[in-house]
Amino acid sequence: MTLSIIIATHSRPASLARLVRSLSGQLRAGRDELAVAENGTPHPAQLPPDLPRLTHFHDARPGKCRIQNRAIAGTRGEIVALLDDDLTAGARYLDAVEKFFEEHPEFAAMAGRILPAEDPVAKVGENAVYLDLPIFDKGEACQEVRGVLGANMAFRRSVLEAAGPFDERLGPGAGGHEEETEMSQRLRRMGFRIGYAPNAVVYHEVDPARANRDRFIRISRERGRCRMLHENHSAFDIAVKNLVAGARLAIARGLGAGLPRIAREERRLAIARGMRDGLRGTILKDSRPGQATR
Repeated sequence: MTLSIIIATHSRPASLARLVRSLSGQLRAGRDELAVAENGTPHPAQLPPDLPRLTHFHDARPGKCRIQNRAIAGTRGEIVALLDDDLTAGARYLDAVEKFFEEHPEFAAMAGRILPAEDPVAKVGENAVYLDLPIFDKGEACQEVRGVLGANMAFRRSVLEAAGPFDERLGPGAGGHEEETEMSQRLRRMGFRIGYAPNAVVYHEVDPARANRDRFIRISRERGRCRMLHENHSAFDIAVKNLVAGARLAIARGLGAGLPRIAREERRLAIARGMRDGLRGTILKDSRPGQATR
């Protein structure tokens, strides 16, 4: 089984080099290929000369999904593993990916395990609740899950060819988020199944700069807007979501709930407000003269 490992990156050359080094001893000559998919920078990142051979796809325009789709089309592995650049791969990551797909033919896609590289609370304090790290840890047992996470996911190439490319309206550099959610929903509609691979472990860096409430709220609201690009929600449904989310947050504050509970409710409300933003944007766009309505 051949693997294509594609690392999406934007303006993080040091983190990118660290991830590549963590993979370098795992690559099998003639069977695995490594590619970097870089977007939104004027020129390709200059990487240290001691790194293993890789293919560097670059697009100066912002858009993770655009360059990721190009890298998928430009590689050949039977399995396509997609990683973000702010990770370190576990010592046997590639073996675990291959073993998952060999032992579980029922799964079309893999959601890998994502753990923090450091204790977030020890490094950041109570504001760690606002880090918004894509941690995904469902324990030691392989099991079916509803979706993948973009930081650590893999697919059978045949499945990607059947499903089509990632939605380039979504993801960093475009809508901001939800590209993996949309792909997961698309696969499930087509009858494909997604599995959790506990041994395909990566470690996500803990950046204290991410532990910011304003950033957390902004990102959550962006997620809501992105949701409206690929899901259908009525104005009534969105109004109810906003009312319920607002009430839940008010109750949590009134009861003196701890910061983790408050943050969860703030996120819920910000997503609902983002969905309302998206609905209004859609209505304005589609009501312009000459615009076709949906």
